[in-house]
Amino acid sequence: MLELAILGFLYEAPLHGYELRKRITALTGHVRPVAESTLYPAIKRLERAGLLERATEPGAVAAPRHVLSLTDEGRRELRRRLAEPAERDITDENRWFTVLAFLRHLDGAGAQAAVLRRRLAFLEEPASFFYDGDRPLAAEELDDPFRQGVLTIARATSRAELGWLRATLAALEG
Repeated sequence: MLELAILGFLYEAPLHGYELRKRITALTGHVRPVAESTLYPAIKRLERAGLLERATEPGAVAAPRHVLSLTDEGRRELRRRLAEPAERDITDENRWFTVLAFLRHLDGAGAQAAVLRRRLAFLEEPASFFYDGDRPLAAEELDDPFRQGVLTIARATSRAELGWLRATLAALEG
């Protein structure tokens, strides 16, 4: 998720590490804050892999600043990761939001629609957070008001996403 966010934001424009961290935190920080001890090793891995490069420019006040930008290979890698997201990127809501934030960079409505169809198929499968054996339980079947809340909120969120997915797919495929 972190590498995808780095590639996605740098696809849009070269950024200083601090600005990149701010943007990633705005996208995913509500889930897991992005620590420098996590971000900078990921940047170095991507740099070693030839997916991004670093240029030094004079600092406004003191130390020089490093500007990060994608290489052509980095741009291809982002599009590959968007076209072929891992199953976990489709099923985990937070990872899915990261894919979705950059899906516009994937060339072609057909390729974008294929990714959305995978998410739609996942959401259309009967599921729950709570089960009776193998049978998913609905909110109405539970006595616990807190678990009812979990399922009620999840149902509303899923309905909203399903509506958006269907409308967007119709526009992409129409």
